[in-house]
Amino acid sequence: MAAAVTRRINASLHVEATGNSAADGEIRRDSAAAYSPAAKRINDAKDSDVWVAVQEGDMPGDSTQALLFLTMKVKGSILHPYRFVILLRLIAVFAFFIWRIQHRNHDGVWLWFMSMVGDVWFGFSWVLNQLPKLNPTKRVPNITAIRDKYESSTSGESKLPGIDVFVTTVDPVDEPILYTVNSILSILATDYPVEKYACYLSDDGGTLVHYEAMFEVANFAKLWVPFCRKHCIEPRAPENYFGVKRQPYMGSMQEEFMSDHRRVRREYEEFKVRIDSLFNTIYQRSETYNRKNTKDGVKATWIADGTQWPGTWIEQAENHRKGQHAGIVKVILNHPSRKPQLGPPASIDNPFDFSNVDMRLPMLVYLSREKRPGYNHQKKAGAMNAMLRVSALLSNAPFLINFDCDHYINNSQAFRAAMCFMLDPRDGQNTAFVQFPQRFDDVDPTDRYANHNRVFFDGTMLSLNGLQGPSYLGTGTMFRRAALYGMEPPRWRADTIKVISKAKEFGESTLFINSMIDGANQERSITPIFLEESVNNELSTLMTCAYEDGTPWGRDVGWVYNIATEDVVTGFRMHRQGWRSIYCSIEPAAFRGTAPINLTERLLQVLRWSGGSLEMFFSHSNAFLAGPRMQHLQRIAYLNMSTYPIVTIFILAYNLFPVMWLISEQFYIQRPFGPYILYLIIIIAMIHVIGMFEVKWASITLLDWCRNEQFYMIGATGVYPTAVLYMALKLITGKGIHFRLTSKQTEACSNDKFADLYVVRWVPLLIPTIAVLVVNVAAVGVAIGKAAIWGLFTEQAQHAMLGMVFNVWILVLLYPFALGIMGQWGKKPAILFILQLTSISTVAIMYVTFRTIYPSDWSEIATSLGKAELVSGSSGRK
Repeated sequence: MAAAVTRRINASLHVEATGNSAADGEIRRDSAAAYSPAAKRINDAKDSDVWVAVQEGDMPGDSTQALLFLTMKVKGSILHPYRFVILLRLIAVFAFFIWRIQHRNHDGVWLWFMSMVGDVWFGFSWVLNQLPKLNPTKRVPNITAIRDKYESSTSGESKLPGIDVFVTTVDPVDEPILYTVNSILSILATDYPVEKYACYLSDDGGTLVHYEAMFEVANFAKLWVPFCRKHCIEPRAPENYFGVKRQPYMGSMQEEFMSDHRRVRREYEEFKVRIDSLFNTIYQRSETYNRKNTKDGVKATWIADGTQWPGTWIEQAENHRKGQHAGIVKVILNHPSRKPQLGPPASIDNPFDFSNVDMRLPMLVYLSREKRPGYNHQKKAGAMNAMLRVSALLSNAPFLINFDCDHYINNSQAFRAAMCFMLDPRDGQNTAFVQFPQRFDDVDPTDRYANHNRVFFDGTMLSLNGLQGPSYLGTGTMFRRAALYGMEPPRWRADTIKVISKAKEFGESTLFINSMIDGANQERSITPIFLEESVNNELSTLMTCAYEDGTPWGRDVGWVYNIATEDVVTGFRMHRQGWRSIYCSIEPAAFRGTAPINLTERLLQVLRWSGGSLEMFFSHSNAFLAGPRMQHLQRIAYLNMSTYPIVTIFILAYNLFPVMWLISEQFYIQRPFGPYILYLIIIIAMIHVIGMFEVKWASITLLDWCRNEQFYMIGATGVYPTAVLYMALKLITGKGIHFRLTSKQTEACSNDKFADLYVVRWVPLLIPTIAVLVVNVAAVGVAIGKAAIWGLFTEQAQHAMLGMVFNVWILVLLYPFALGIMGQWGKKPAILFILQLTSISTVAIMYVTFRTIYPSDWSEIATSLGKAELVSGSSGRK
C-alpha cells in the first residue's frame, strides 16, 4: 500500500512552468510564472509605486561596513489614507454602539443584549487585528554585499558561519517518502559553502525505509549535486526541476547541458524506482532473514548488512514498535574536507565532465530519538529538541534552519538571504530568527480553500515586520542557536555568556553543556568531530526519554511543549526575552511545499492551528504575561493570534439567526431596522475599503483577498467554534486536545492532479457549516415568499429583502464549501447554482402556500401551540 501511495504522488509533485532571468550575477527565475494563477503577485515595477527605501537603526561606526539589507516602507500617499480610513471606521464603530444603546429594543431585550455583546467583541477583535498593521515594513537582503564581505573571489575561501539544517518526518505513508528525499536533495545541492552546513533528518517513526532512503539519496546526490553546480540548476529538488516545462538555461556550458540533462533525468527515474521499491525490498529481505532465524520466534526487520533494525519493525514487537524503540544516530555522509575536490573529466565509463566542479557533499545525519511507554514524547517539538542537542555534538553550527519534510529549497540563495539579516552590523546580533513565507505547489488554480494564504503571508507578516518581528511559523525558519537555548539577546545581557552556573537546566551531558558557548558564537564555522565511543555514548544519552526530566527543556529551553502550536509559542518566548525577528520574502520563493487541497484535511489543519491558539491564551504564554521587553503592539498582535477563534461564536450565532425569521413575521435584533442596516452596510463597506489598501501595499490579488474572506467564514461556522468547544472541555476536564497529523497523501493520478479536491471525507466538523448553508438558503426563500405576499414596496417586504442581502452574502462566502461537499459534482459549479435556485424556489412556494392556507401571523400559531416563548416582538403588523 505504501508503495502505491508513493507512486500516486509522483505526478502531484510537479510545478507549473517557470522562466529564468539573471540579475547582478545571481540566478533568478521569473517569479510571475512561479506561482499558480490564483496567487500571482504584482510585478516589481508596480511595487516601486508602493514602497520607498528608508534608513533603519543606528548606522555602524565603521563607515566601511556594508549594510546587508535594505528597509522599505509604504509610501505616504498610500499609508496615510489607509490609516485615516482605519480611524474613520473606529469612529463609526463607536457611533454605532452609541446609537444602539440609545435605541434599545425593548420588545426583545435578551436578543438585543446578546447582539450587543457580539458586536462589542467584533469591534474589539477588529481593533486587535488592525492596530499591528499600521506600519508595514519590507526588508530586502543584499546578497551581493554579503558575498563581497564574507567570500573571497580570488582564494575561494568563505567566512560565512555554519548552519545546521533540520528536517522532520514521522510516517512514510502520511508524509510520502518521495517528498522527503526531494527535500534532502535540495538541501545537499543548495548554493552555500559545502563545508559550512550539515543536514539532519529526524525520523520520529523510527522506520527502516527512511534510513535506507538516505543511503539512496547519498548515492544519487553524487550525481545530482555536481550537475546542479555545473549548470546552475533551479530549483534543486529533482522532482520539481524535471516537472518544469520550460527550462531556460542559466549556466555557461550549454553545449553539454542537453546530454547531461537527459542522462541525469534517466538516473533520477531509476532512483525513484529504487525509492518506490524500498517497502518491498525491506519486507522481502526481512522475510528471508526471519526464515533463517526462527529460534527467537519473532519477525524482525533486517538491515542490508544482516543486522536487526533497532527502530520500529514491520511486524511490531516489544522495543520495536511505534512509541517504543531505541534511539538511533547514523552519519550517512561525513563532514567534507575544507578544500574543493574537483571531479573527473568525461570518459568512456563516465559520460559527465565534472573536471571543474566541486564534488564534495555536506554532512548528512539520520537520527531517531528513543521512545518509551509512559512518556509524553511531545511530537514535533520533542523531536526538534533532540535534534538540537545531537547536532551540538556533531556540528554545533551557530545557526540552524528547520523544514517540514514536504518543503524543499526553491531558491538556492535562500541561506545567504537569511544570513544578511543575522550578520547585519546594525542589529543583526539581536535577531533570533528569520522567517520566510510558505509557498505551495499543486494548489488548485483557483485556490478554492485559500491554501496560499497570501493575506496572511504578504499582509499580516509584513505588518509584524514593522514591529518586533513576525511570529515563528513552523517551517522555513532560520534560528540563532543561542536564542533556542533560552539565552538573552546581547542588548539585555552582560558581555559574556555564562551557562556553567545553570548547567543543570540543560541536562547531565557535560559534552553538550561545554558546546553551548561555541554554539552561541555567530562567527563559528562547523568543526567536525570524531565519533569515539565516549561521543557515541553521549549522543545516546541526549536522545533518551529521561534526559529532559527535571529540566526547563520544552518551556524555557528549546521548542515549547504541551501545545498544538509549538511554533508560535516558541517565537513568543523569544520576543518576550527581547529578541527580534525578521520577515524575508525573496523572488523566486526561498522554499516551497505542499498543502492539503482536500476540504476535510484543510479544515482539520486549521482546527489544530486554532485549537493551539486558544491553548496559548490559557497558558503561561499568554500575551498579558509577557514582560516589559515585548513591544506593546507586538503584545496586541499575539493577543489577537491567541483569541481570534472566540469571535466566531457570535458569527455562528448570527449565521443561524435567520431560523427565527422563519418563526415570526417581525423579529428584529434592532429597531428602527432601516438605520440599523445602514450602519452595518457602512461599517462593513469600510472594512472592504481598508482591505483594498492592504491588497495594494501587500501586492496580492483580489482573488487572494476574496478567497481569504470566504475561507474565514468557512472556518468561523465550523472549525473555530469546534476549537472553542475543545478548549472549554480541556479547561473543565484537564485533558489535553489531540490533533492528528495533517495527511499529505493524495488521491491524484497522472490524469487528474487535483483529484483530491473532489473527494468528500465526511466528519462531524462539516455539520455546523452545512446547517448554516441550509438555514440561509431557507431564509432567502422565505424573504422572497414574504415579498410575493405583502408586495415588493411594503415596509415588511423591504425589511425582508434587506435581511436577504445578508443571507445571500453568507451563501457567497460559503460557495467554496458548498462545492467541496458536492464531491465530483463540484467540477460543474452550474449544478450548485441550479440546486440553490431550486431549493430557494421550493421554500418560497412552500411559504406562499402555507400563508395562503393559514393567513394569520405565525406568531399567533406558535402561541396557540403553547410556544410563545420562542417568539419575540409584536404579533401585529405596522
